[in-house]
Amino acid sequence: MRYATFTLPMTKTFRQLDLNLLRVLVTLQRLRSVTAAGQSLSLSQPATSNALARLRRHFDDPLFVRSAGGLVGTPLALRLAAAAARHLEALERDIGTPAAFDAASCTRTWRLSLSDLGEMAFLPAIADAVLAEAPLTRIVNAAVSTAQLPEALAQREVDLAIGILDAGRRGLRSSSLFSETYVALSDPGRVPRQRSCVALARQGLVVASPTATFHGSVEASLKKAGLDDRIVMRVRHFAAMPDLVRRTALVGIAPQSWASDICRGGDLAWWPLPMPMPQFDVRMVWHGVSEGDAALDWLRATLLRLFRQA
Repeated sequence: MRYATFTLPMTKTFRQLDLNLLRVLVTLQRLRSVTAAGQSLSLSQPATSNALARLRRHFDDPLFVRSAGGLVGTPLALRLAAAAARHLEALERDIGTPAAFDAASCTRTWRLSLSDLGEMAFLPAIADAVLAEAPLTRIVNAAVSTAQLPEALAQREVDLAIGILDAGRRGLRSSSLFSETYVALSDPGRVPRQRSCVALARQGLVVASPTATFHGSVEASLKKAGLDDRIVMRVRHFAAMPDLVRRTALVGIAPQSWASDICRGGDLAWWPLPMPMPQFDVRMVWHGVSEGDAALDWLRATLLRLFRQA
């Protein structure tokens, strides 16, 4: 069985209306003069008259009629102008005024990307500072791998990352926090008197390769010194390294800032490695798409205040 089809006319719909004409409508209603409206909108008188003609055709209504005191709006013009003015004023406020951020009432969930070392080194201070000013917010560490980090930042799955990170990808922004290098971590009784590559070659080494940071240059430096065959253990997390070093004769290769912190108790010791080690920038990294978000601007400023070293 065949059915007849009917096409409804799509004339005079809102979708067909040039929204620029609404500014002309509102200004004509307010100033009651084609000349004055054109001057207010930086339009010529013919252009303003043409806009009024287009409005009349679209709404099939004269909209404005002349009187001794200027143009007088028809009932339809009065209704349209009042509605358009409300929305245009709201749009102007939203576009022209930066969104205010009130930390005390904010309920955002901050999504960070930190390695396990980053959790130990940064998260306590972040939680203390952020939750003191924004107590209703929540903090999640997503720990995204370096390969996936640029896309995660671009898609707003992660707000920012901190670590030894490559920030050279398109769209990424970064701020340097401090410089870092790697040192040896061992039992205090196993610190060699002669800190040489020969002495280190007698030790078994343990290195960590966390997924949320950049680490390849460390093993490259060990290989260049002929010590890569002394790596007897690779772990995913730095958190495992202190106990491994305490319970075995292994020497850990760890970032200096973290090593100095965990050695304060005296049961472990850190010492400079006998070969040149690269200097790394510990950076805070985010994507340009998040700039202008008042809440994230505040978060970045807070973290810079906490961790940036002069």
